[in-house]
Amino acid sequence: MLLVEDDDLMRRSFTVALERYGYEMKAAADGLTGLELFRDEDFDLLVLDVMLPGLDGIGLCRRVRETSLVPVLMMSARGDGLDVVAGLEAGADDYVVKPVDTYVLVARIRSLLRRATYAAAPGPERAAGEGSSSEGEVLVFGDLTVDTGGMEVSVSGSPVALTPTELKLLLEFAAHPGIVLERHTLLRNVWEYGWDGDSRVVDLCVQRLRRKLGRERIETVRGFGYKLRR
Repeated sequence: MLLVEDDDLMRRSFTVALERYGYEMKAAADGLTGLELFRDEDFDLLVLDVMLPGLDGIGLCRRVRETSLVPVLMMSARGDGLDVVAGLEAGADDYVVKPVDTYVLVARIRSLLRRATYAAAPGPERAAGEGSSSEGEVLVFGDLTVDTGGMEVSVSGSPVALTPTELKLLLEFAAHPGIVLERHTLLRNVWEYGWDGDSRVVDLCVQRLRRKLGRERIETVRGFGYKLRR
């Protein structure tokens, strides 16, 4: 796991705490060093502070997304405002607000890693845990095709690369086509939040899906949530 945090005390304390939970850690104090480490090594997950010298966390996330779908967790010193929105729009999967308790950080990390493992698992192994058919199925919604066994998505025959979070969100929609899914339901099933989760992560992930799949594919039902058009 790669942690990019410019505060020396936080960087050391997070590194030590996460290593105690069994994670192999690399850490950087600025965005450019973090980008070099990311390019030199393979990481299962990135934890990026928003405010970084040289290249900030949002810019770093954008650079990462140019070549990788690795899960990204952003850390912001502000719980609302442009930091959170910009980080999620840049391609981050989730965020936490500093100061953050270690158990909260670990819970978010575990959730992201589960999504990544789910997206990478072969069909029969994944289905055994999900209660689906062992072979999965190919679902077609107009020009959108979702192969739930191979975890492949295409639009008009062209493959579409989705992050693990985007893929799990699409699978949730594909399992309930034409049915309105409320934001708190999506937070619980995709992000593993309770009722107190921030619905902006849903809204911004839907926006990213629309950019990749077509803006009309996922419909907003005002006051309720979203649904996938059949």
